[in-house]
Amino acid sequence: MKRIFKRRLKKITVYDVLMYLFVIALATFASLPLVYLVSSAFKPLDEILRFPPLFIVRRPTLDNLRSLMFVLDSSTVPFLRYFFNSVLVTIITVVASIIVCSLGAYGLAKHSPAGARMIMNFVLAGLMFSPFVTQIPNYENVLALGLDNSYLALILPKIAVSYNFFLMERFATQIPDAIIEAARIDGASERGVFWRIAMPLLKPAWSTIVVFTFVGSWNDAFTPLVFIHKQAMKTLPLAMQTISGGLGSMDLGRYGASMASALVTTLPTIILFCIMQRNVIKTMAHSGIKA
Repeated sequence: MKRIFKRRLKKITVYDVLMYLFVIALATFASLPLVYLVSSAFKPLDEILRFPPLFIVRRPTLDNLRSLMFVLDSSTVPFLRYFFNSVLVTIITVVASIIVCSLGAYGLAKHSPAGARMIMNFVLAGLMFSPFVTQIPNYENVLALGLDNSYLALILPKIAVSYNFFLMERFATQIPDAIIEAARIDGASERGVFWRIAMPLLKPAWSTIVVFTFVGSWNDAFTPLVFIHKQAMKTLPLAMQTISGGLGSMDLGRYGASMASALVTTLPTIILFCIMQRNVIKTMAHSGIKA
């Protein structure tokens, strides 16, 4: 063991050491906003308002988290209701997006129905437009279906996203046909082939879709602002505005709760990425191997 360690130590050059130090410094610099966010969530009010601001909390307290749960008076919606709305909408959107995009991409890639190429051309055309271009058609469709002021208005427009479909289709084309044929010969149904063979092989792709869809839905403030008018159905990004009392009118007593809400809103996305980062890296490395 010592010999192996010595051999590896001899292979390390000055360039390697400098590169590692540079990457560590870069990662440390990139994590500073997150460290400040966590620190600010546990600062007492006098440290939050102090100038110049303190980077690291000196007297940590849980008062900000406590006040977050009771910052809204009895005539308004509790913070936990906003949190529940965000969790519900995000989970349904992620699951529905994975199922719809996986089924559609696998069908196009492995069954090649009539018009498959035209469908993919429409999907690629959707990638060329900014999401803001489709907001007016989405708004008209939601109103025409009578879905405004409902959870479906926050979920349906985000299910069949062009990028998710395209990414899944690229991975589906890489599934060997021999594996699928072997499963069919063994007596597996098309449903069994999809769930037992295709979905495990598509794991890096749908893991990446989980991260992107979760972040996009969790942090979306525009869609609930447009489609939702009932305060009890709004999500966390809009709740942060309610807690702060609106732009330019924040009550000093709500500064701590606002800092705590920023931490609660950011933490789930960080945890999810830490869990899924290995599969995300695999997707970025292998998604373009085959055309």
